[in-house]
Amino acid sequence: MSACNTGTPKAEIDEAYQQAEAAVRVTKKFQDDIEILGLTVKHYEDKIRYLRMEKDGVDDSIIDLEVITGKHHASSIKPEEEDSQSEDETYKNILKLEKSAAGLVCQLKTRHGTQVSHSPLVNDVTGIVATLGKVDDENLSWLFAEYLGKETMLALVCKTFIGVEAIESCDTEGAINRNHGLHGLGYSVGRTIHGRFHVICLADIIPYVGKFIANDPQRRLDLPKPKFPGGEIPSGFLGYAVNMIHIDKANFYVTTSGYGLRETLFYHLFSHLQVYRTRKDMLKARPLISDGALSLDGGIMRSRGDYYLGNREEAEVKFPRICEKSSVPGNYYEIENNLHRKKWDLERLLEVMQREQSKLDQAKFDFEIKKQDFVRFLARSSHPAQPKQEQQ
Repeated sequence: MSACNTGTPKAEIDEAYQQAEAAVRVTKKFQDDIEILGLTVKHYEDKIRYLRMEKDGVDDSIIDLEVITGKHHASSIKPEEEDSQSEDETYKNILKLEKSAAGLVCQLKTRHGTQVSHSPLVNDVTGIVATLGKVDDENLSWLFAEYLGKETMLALVCKTFIGVEAIESCDTEGAINRNHGLHGLGYSVGRTIHGRFHVICLADIIPYVGKFIANDPQRRLDLPKPKFPGGEIPSGFLGYAVNMIHIDKANFYVTTSGYGLRETLFYHLFSHLQVYRTRKDMLKARPLISDGALSLDGGIMRSRGDYYLGNREEAEVKFPRICEKSSVPGNYYEIENNLHRKKWDLERLLEVMQREQSKLDQAKFDFEIKKQDFVRFLARSSHPAQPKQEQQ
């Protein structure tokens, strides 16, 4: 009927129908192929995303394990071994500061222990900041002492506010009572305190309440690693200063709430202070630094945009070094083996990621080629060849 009404020969109509059906089949084939290639691209993207997350986790573990085993102290600056300060030398250097509160407390605890053992003041004072932590590298000892400053390194650390009140009292006019508290004890042993001194109360500090690194005998804090938007840990990042302090087991639980010195005192002093291998590494990571950073070659950032330049200063009082024997964790070899496994896992992951990236690149290329072929086909289909009689 259509052929009769239009005057178009039936053979031409049949041919047109066949061409239309062929175009539909080709279009459907293109669409199916493009869909499959798109799914292939998504598959490899999802796989690489998963591998990248796995790699980030391995990177985090390696940094934690290297801190535990002490490998963070591979420094470009290596002071002479005789410059290292032992725990006894730290006490001796504090005792030399005869008119300081820290020097007096050291004398009372080391030379007059039995005489003042009944004093609530002495019993509540946990110690002096410089004596409550150790490091396994002389360079870190210098850096941390310079960062904190002499006043903070000599700060007295009390467990409760009762201890703070017992240290010093004043009369109604605000004058210090020299016959009471630490001043009175100093007078009894022939020492006086000049000037102000720093006191830290553990009970008043807001402690770290997060998780700890698993299977770590030092109970280091499981702080999130700094990462760029793509998930990469900045080059040269070695860890957090708060986790590079070695704490005696006796100070793992010192407050009435059951907190230790790491999650109270040293988290209060260092917070999220980052440590980098070089100043160049530290400066590249500036966008990720909020609570300051140090570098093993002497760079210091107090906070973002706050830089300390010039030559490093000699620190009168530093954190003592751990003796080699005590610095090795009881499960050191197990941790060392775990570190080797993690590094092997990282190499394997990088190889797998490289292969999967190649597959993704090929899939994206095939997808784009197929899409371009489809666009050209649609362009040809929208301008079919004119009938022969019209061409003539």
